Amino acid sequence: MRRSMAVGVATLALLGAQLAGAQVVVKHLQPNEKSPIANGVWAGDTLYLSGQLANPVTPADPAKGTEAVYGDTKTQAASALAKIQALLKEQGLDMKDVVKMTVFLAGDPAKGGKLDFAGLQASYTQYFGTADQPNKPARSAMQVAALAAPWALVEIEVIAIRSK
Repeated sequence: MRRSMAVGVATLALLGAQLAGAQVVVKHLQPNEKSPIANGVWAGDTLYLSGQLANPVTPADPAKGTEAVYGDTKTQAASALAKIQALLKEQGLDMKDVVKMTVFLAGDPAKGGKLDFAGLQASYTQYFGTADQPNKPARSAMQVAALAAPWALVEIEVIAIRSK
């Protein structure tokens, strides 16, 4: 009994020493040289994607003096998720590789400043828990007072793992 415990402890000590000496390769995904943040960061086989905001449904038209239109929570969530899917694809991953998602939601002025969780969920279920893509990552969603862009209602960040 003592001998097997000693062997087990020695094995764990050796494994710990090997892991402590292992180096994790870190790679930053820069969208361009002027960007103050990376789109994502690889740390070993783990990809941490920065929060993604929606693209405009209708771009601004300075000639007509119209501002960009980004849509409601459902529309913005769908746009952010499509951007995430494209970023993952560029890295050889897909939505099935997402293990953790964090969602930041701002109150929708069109709904009296109330959170539109149903809008988020309607877009989320198009990407996760489907017959084609049954993965359901761990997820946190929270309401925030505001996001960095004044028009933004949704920001989504994910962590994905490259399977071996």
